[in-house]
Amino acid sequence: RLGKARATSRERDAFFLLEERTLTLLLEQTEKITSRLDPRGISNACYGMAKLGYVPASTNMGLLGEAAMQRIGEFEPQGLTNTAWAFAKLGAPAPQLFEAIARESAQRVGDFNAQGLANTAW
Repeated sequence: RLGKARATSRERDAFFLLEERTLTLLLEQTEKITSRLDPRGISNACYGMAKLGYVPASTNMGLLGEAAMQRIGEFEPQGLTNTAWAFAKLGAPAPQLFEAIARESAQRVGDFNAQGLANTAW
């Protein structure tokens, strides 16, 4: 249900008001488990928050970004792509993470499919 937040800004705002407590709990739990997430979990958490478009989630993005940087070499190409997209979508400042993703992607460019490479470059 959270992943299917409404498309228009008005509907999304109404959804956020209605589900504020659930979203707060989600963010709190994400903070608690971030250090235990594997690269796929980190990427999925980033992607989910960005897909939802819940701006207060950007504070959690800092923790997720730090966790991503510590394990950047373990990410699959799709995880690198999704993580970069998520930070860009939320406008979460993460220049060091973007640099790390760019370096890792350049080293493994042959592992990316065309879509993933285009999305990461975006």
